[in-house]
Amino acid sequence: MAMYTPEYQPTGDEIAVITTSKGTIRVQLAGADAPIHVGNFVELAQKGFYDGLKFHRYVPGFVIQGGCPTTRDATPEQVAKGQGPFGTGGPGYSIKEEFTTNPHNEHNDGTLAMARSSNPNSAGSQFYFCLGAQPMLDSGYTVFGDTIEGKDVIDSLRAGDLIESVVIENVAQ
Repeated sequence: MAMYTPEYQPTGDEIAVITTSKGTIRVQLAGADAPIHVGNFVELAQKGFYDGLKFHRYVPGFVIQGGCPTTRDATPEQVAKGQGPFGTGGPGYSIKEEFTTNPHNEHNDGTLAMARSSNPNSAGSQFYFCLGAQPMLDSGYTVFGDTIEGKDVIDSLRAGDLIESVVIENVAQ
């Protein structure tokens, strides 16, 4: 898969507003710590990539994961029951890992991070929120944001819940 470097250069002021079927989550994106991941997330959000996708993976006390385009045409019930190739899709490219260079790469409760396959440089569009501290992920997955509002929403999310939209505030012009 081709490696991609986003054109968008984060300023560190970006806030992701993720509207779900359970409510709204606001995340302070970590542009200084993970500029490739934040730039990629901002570009995908601006294209509407995440709008209409569903969260496809829920592991109690661990993570809630979304961002897989294979969920777009599935019903919430199909996703909740795992009736599809959910968790296998992406934007058609990969981005370079930043967990080795991010000085604040800590998976805390409400942390936003990027999912990947066994290849460290395979992240693309799938992201997850930590449901509690997950320090065992610190050395293998890139953190690119922290929840500032809506932790209760994150805790209520389950597989099949809808990502209505992702809007980025404070985007540099």
